[in-house]
This record gives sequence, C-alpha cells and structure tokens, in this order.
Amino acid sequence: MSEPVMAQAAPYGVELQPGDYWWCRCGLSKKQPFCDGSHKPTAFVPLKVTVTEARKYWLCGCKRTAGEPFCDGTHKSLTAP
Repeated sequence: MSEPVMAQAAPYGVELQPGDYWWCRCGLSKKQPFCDGSHKPTAFVPLKVTVTEARKYWLCGCKRTAGEPFCDGTHKSLTAP
C-alpha cells in the first residue's frame, strides 16, 4: 500500500479538548479520523496532534492534505472511493 485509503471525500469536523490525539494517515482506521492501529501491516504511521485550545477542528478525511492533519481542500479535486 503506497497511497493512503481515502476514508471520506470531506473533512471530519471534530470538537476536541486540549490533549494529544493520533490522526490516522493510512485511512484504514474504523475510528476515523483517529488511529485504531489498522496501519500496522502498512508503512504508514499515525501523526501525533497536540491540541491546546478546545474548539472544533477540521481534520482531513481524504488523507492527502499538504497541511496534515488539517483539511486544505485537496478532497475537492479527488474522486471519492
């Protein structure tokens, strides 16, 4: 698997509290947009995200953003699975 799986062709709007989170990079997690360990048979590793402010964040669902883990609109130019 050289490319991540597109989990969805839109961002995930999630309300987060301050703390550490692990964003799924492979797209295989069943707990999107967060890691559940599904990446283990792949070369992908999750991204640790440290949140300092409680608010809504828009995390990438297509797994192709240039601004990991945040959505940059790349999904608008991709074809959904």
